[in-house]
Amino acid sequence: MAEGRVIRAISGFFDVQDGEKVRRCRARGVFKKRGTTVLVGDRVLYEPIGSNEGVIGEVLPRTTELVRPPIANVDHVVVACSFVTPDLNLYMLDKTLVAAALAGVEPTVVLTKSDLVVSERVEEIVKLYRGIGYETYAIAAKFGSGVAQVRARLKGRISVFAGPSGAGKSTLANALLPGLHLQTGEVSEKIGRGKQTTRHVELFQMDAESWVADAPGFSQLQLELASRDLREYFLDFAEPAQACGYRGCLHLDEEGCGVKDAVERSQIALSRYTSYRQLYHEIREQELNEYS
Repeated sequence: MAEGRVIRAISGFFDVQDGEKVRRCRARGVFKKRGTTVLVGDRVLYEPIGSNEGVIGEVLPRTTELVRPPIANVDHVVVACSFVTPDLNLYMLDKTLVAAALAGVEPTVVLTKSDLVVSERVEEIVKLYRGIGYETYAIAAKFGSGVAQVRARLKGRISVFAGPSGAGKSTLANALLPGLHLQTGEVSEKIGRGKQTTRHVELFQMDAESWVADAPGFSQLQLELASRDLREYFLDFAEPAQACGYRGCLHLDEEGCGVKDAVERSQIALSRYTSYRQLYHEIREQELNEYS
């Protein structure tokens, strides 16, 4: 059998790319009995039929598997958030970074529409997230500013874009891959939200080893982790937490909390701590609803 990568799933059929050739394939009937799924991004072994078709006989082991969007082997997420229209939402940015860590996918923070705000604001946010340890770039995709740096981050990876509608994900993708012509969403002036333009998962090839996924839903998921474990996913809490008065401190209402002390001394950004508290209570509410 030959080997290829699934780049598109349409009504029970799968487009498999093998070199320059794309074949429309179906999965073996036994897959359903075994509970085997085929996802966009999968490396598969297939049997060619004729000049344009084939049958997938085996799904090769995955490195990662996302549920929303349903895609395999992603190892990089571009977390795109706009400074304006819609306004920068640091809570959603922080939540998406936690989601990336849970999925085992390395994030790059991309702050779009940087030309529409004062430079001091741009520098403040870039400095904050780089200081935590995230690769962070401020760009103006319509003018090509910062695009080359982001493109370099995509090399040799399968990347997915995440972030709120209207944040410029499709505009960025089109700047990274000229000729791709992904549909871009306009932002409603009435409610300040973008119109969702992506309806299915599809992979586009940048070069021999680099792929970009056009896929909705990554930042819209509920986080599957225990509320007590959330603190481990806020990287800037790790060092200050060593000064907490006792092990197991949740950094909420406890006395002698090193994290809260660090917030008061501006060693941890207040926005980050606010995101943590909001996300903790969101997850905790889910837990209580499950128990009731």
